[in-house]
Amino acid sequence: MVAYKKNLHIGHMIQAEMERQGRSASWLARAIFCERSNVYKLFNRESIPVDQLIRISEILDHDFLQDCYED
Repeated sequence: MVAYKKNLHIGHMIQAEMERQGRSASWLARAIFCERSNVYKLFNRESIPVDQLIRISEILDHDFLQDCYED
């Protein structure tokens, strides 16, 4: 049985990965075709739609879905 990690905050996870990669909010905004202010709003969201998470995972080359599961 697959178990999900509790107390995840996907926005913080995305922000941390971007910082690790040295990427800016402006960079992600251009990549997902939105305003920079919307990226900052994304950082504050605990969850986002799966299709958006998959797209961001592809852009950052990081599997955020895998991060949501217990090992």
